[in-house]
Order: sequence, then C-alpha cells, then structure tokens
Amino acid sequence: MKNKLTLIVTFSFLLLLFTTSCQKQEQSKLLFSITVSDSMLPEPEDGRLLLFLSNEAENEPRYLTGSGYTSQQVFGTKVEQWEGEPVIIGSNIFGYPVADLKDFPAGEYYVQALLHKYETFNLSTGHTVKLPRNRGAGQNLRRAPGNLFSKPVKINIDPSANKTINIELTEVNPPIEPPEDTKYVKHIRMQSDLLSEFWGRPIYLGAHVLLPRGFEEHPDAKYPICIFHGHYPNDFGGFRTEPPDEDIEPDYSARFDVSGYNRIQQQAAYDFYNTWISDNFPRMLIIEIQHSNPYYDDSYAVNSACIGPYGDAITYELIPYIEDQFRGIGEGWARFLYGGSTGGWESLAVQVFYPEEYNGCFAACPDPIDFRAYTLINIYEDNNAYYYEGPFSKLPRPGRRNWLGQISTSVMSENHHELVLGTKTRSGGQWDIWEAVFSPMGPDGYPERIFDKMTGIIDPEVAEYWKENYDLRYILERDWEELGPKLEGKIHIYCGDMDNYYLNNAVYLMEDFLESTTDPYYNGEVDYGDRAEHCWNGDQTRSNHLSRLRYNEMYVPKILKRIEAAAPPGADLTSWRY
Repeated sequence: MKNKLTLIVTFSFLLLLFTTSCQKQEQSKLLFSITVSDSMLPEPEDGRLLLFLSNEAENEPRYLTGSGYTSQQVFGTKVEQWEGEPVIIGSNIFGYPVADLKDFPAGEYYVQALLHKYETFNLSTGHTVKLPRNRGAGQNLRRAPGNLFSKPVKINIDPSANKTINIELTEVNPPIEPPEDTKYVKHIRMQSDLLSEFWGRPIYLGAHVLLPRGFEEHPDAKYPICIFHGHYPNDFGGFRTEPPDEDIEPDYSARFDVSGYNRIQQQAAYDFYNTWISDNFPRMLIIEIQHSNPYYDDSYAVNSACIGPYGDAITYELIPYIEDQFRGIGEGWARFLYGGSTGGWESLAVQVFYPEEYNGCFAACPDPIDFRAYTLINIYEDNNAYYYEGPFSKLPRPGRRNWLGQISTSVMSENHHELVLGTKTRSGGQWDIWEAVFSPMGPDGYPERIFDKMTGIIDPEVAEYWKENYDLRYILERDWEELGPKLEGKIHIYCGDMDNYYLNNAVYLMEDFLESTTDPYYNGEVDYGDRAEHCWNGDQTRSNHLSRLRYNEMYVPKILKRIEAAAPPGADLTSWRY
C-alpha cells in the first residue's frame, strides 16, 4: 500500500511538472514594458493601465476597442502607487478580444498605452475605495483630463519572439473647457450636501438650462420644468441658433446607414430652435443634468448603496435650486420627466420612486425595467448570464442585434471587454453601471457582483436585492395599492420591437402588468415601433435616425396636455402662457 501511494504521489508530481512546463512553453515570449517619466508622474498614482493594439491607421488605438466582434485589441492591469517603473504586460494579463497575448496573431500593429487614474474616496460607510473621479468627460477614460497616454507607434509584433517592446507615456489629456452661457442656454453647478457626505469630499451636480422665449421680458412668469434625462451632456444637446455649417464635410453613420448625418443633426438642432421660439410652442424650462460619478457618466438618478443618494440629491436639492434660480413653479404638478435608453429608465424610475414630485414620465427605449428580461437574462431563474444551457451543450447569449436580428456581440464579450477596462465594477461600461446602481455594497466597499464577470454564474442573493429595490415592474406590482392612485395617467413608455439590446422584452412584461391594473387603471400609454431599433421614442411618422433628434418637440406638447388635464385647482396656468 505504501509503495502504491508513493507511486501515485510521484506520478502526480511529475504530471504537475509536465503541466507547468507546457504552460511555460505556451506563454508568450513577447513582453511589453510600460513606463512613465518622473516629470509626467510627480506623485505615485493608482489606476488602470491599458495597452491597445490596432491594425487600423485611421484613428488612435485607444478609440478602436469595443465589445463587438470587430473590436481591436486591449489588455489591462491595475497599478497601485505607481512611480513610473516598468509595468510588464505578457501572458499573465487578461485581454479582449484575444484573452492571452500568446494567441495574438503576428503582424504589424499600431500600439498605444494609457493610464486611467483613480483617486481614493473615504465613504461615509467607513469603506475606502479607489475610483476614477469625473474630470469633465463623464467617464470616458480615453479622453478624461489628466489621463496619460503614449503616442501610437507602428510595430511588428510576434508573440513567439523573445523580445521586450518598450512604451513610454509621454502625453496627457488636456482639461475640457466648460461651455459658455448664451441667451437661451444657462449652465449651473451646485455642491450637493447629500452626495458630499456620502463620498467624503465635495461633490457637485450640474445642469444645462434651456430658457423659453421671452424669459427676460416676462419677469413675473413662472414656468413648468422638464427634466430631459440621459448620458453626460457637455452642453444642452440638439439646440442650435444658426443654420447648418455650409462647409461641413458630410460624414457617414454606420449605425443608421445614412450619409451626411452630421448635417442632419445640425439641421434638426436648428429646427428645434425655430420651434422653441415660435409663437405657439409652450413656454417651459428644459434641463439636462450632469450627474456623472466615479462609476459612470450618469447616476441613474436614484438612491444607491454604492453610488449614493443621487435620487434625493437631484429631486430635493438640484431641481429646487434650478427652480429658484430660473423662476420654476416649484410644485410636483409642474415637473415632468423624459429621456431615452438610460434616460428612459431614469424617467420611469424617478416617477415611481417620487410619485408625487413629478406629474408624468415619457420613457423611451428604457434600460431593463423588469429583471426577468435583463436584456435576454432572467436573473431570477437563469443560472448563467452568458449561456443558454442545455443538458449536453450551451449557446452563447446574444448581446446586440440589428433590426434584422443579425448579432454583433454576446453578453460574455461585452462583460469581458469591461473586465479588461476595470475590475471591481470600475470599467465605466454599461453592465458595470447597472451593477453599481442596483447592487448592495460588498465588504470591500465595491458593488456585489450580480454574476461572476469571468464565468457568468449568477448570484441569487444579489438578484433578490435587485428585485426588491430596483425591478420597476415588480415594485409597481408589489406596491400598486399605494402607488397606483399617485401614478394614474403619468406613465408613458415607448420602445422599438427590434431594440438592439432586447429592451422591448422587459417593456412587454411591464405592459402586461400595467394593462391588468385596476383601482385605478394606470391610464397611460405603451407603444412600439415596428422593426425600430434602439432609441425609438414613439414617433410613428419618422425613421429612427430622425425621431431620436426630436425628443423635446414630441414630448413638450404631450406635457402641455397633461398639465391641462391634471393641474390642481388654483394652479398657475397663465403666467407662462404668453
């Protein structure tokens, strides 16, 4: 027995040596050594160090990666208290689309490295976390001011070659200048006491305010306010007081297969300006909010365990501040919400969580509003987010399609790309922000994973937390006895039935519930665009690439009707109707 046991142990040891030897042989011999000079790094830095490789010459490699199958290559690793000494990237560093450098095809590539800087936050919960602060670019790590990067260099790469390629970070992203006030567009910035307490440092909210025609000439007028929710806006979008530039060079929109889309956008913005100042258009305030945070370009406008009380900060601090500055009516019946995609989810969620503070939401192509259809995942019943699983095989779960159903990425690809850009939910990507907003805070101060980022295995305890706190359909159904009377006539949802991210599936489930409501009936609207992709917003008369440019023209007249139908007795319906 003893000899048999010795034989087994010896065989196991030899097998381990053989396996280790094979693994060493399979590793890439090529290494990248990334450094930065003392002058570029006066103090030690924390962050994410990214290496980009591209076979395209039209743009810098840092701008050419994404989650689709056409993505160029990126590898990522963390740095802590980095003083510029060489950081080595080889087979031990996870990448996307190619996971291991040893498997990367040999050839000539443009190479570029970038440092995405993190800062230390001491949260009111007692946790200390390292995250990228917004520096004026939302959470666009490629152009965030202060991030260091190298100039692109064309290099012959062979992973089997015993060679080290040296890259030095020599450039820095410049500051982004804030927009200037104009006659119609004003910009405000205010410190939030609620958010500053949570994050342990001063935190600011911003907004771009579109003033109505005659604002200065009618000092006694007070106005309803429309909150146009969406991603981080550099300025008020889609508003232009001049005709399209005559010398603009037409571009091509691959998304919509339209030439000259840049001119189309300028024309739509100019058309809105003319509509806005016309005699018959309602006089209101419209605002776009800047509420970027260390996890994303947008907070989702709700209170969150990991991001902080953005819902309360926007509703109880920012909105009243703007109303005070620009003569808003300042009552719930005169506040309205609309937006698309992220803004669509926010509009509905804010209306649900603050039912009497707002008088209607118009939610277009909203992010998942029922987590039984978290895109194509049922987080309550599925075991794995990345695959449909059968008894003997599994099928990758699609992540994106076009109007014909042709697939360009998978849920796993999208998440592995994010994992390269940042661990601990710090990629600044779509799946990570859902997790940052919806998840409880983990013991380390970062969001709990809804599913393992590498394998896709779902955590049912986290899913239950999501359900109780952010599944909008479930919350409405659970609390309809209380919420129903406060929300009657306020919910309007629009979605294309070929939404690129399968968001229409959750809308179907929400519609099933809303149409079943009684005492009261929800008395709102749900509508679908035939073969329409993402960002369809209820316009049955125009193509998607045009209707998405017309949120304000579409929803402000509907808001006027809502005011006329639901304003309380004694409401000011005249001072702003000039």
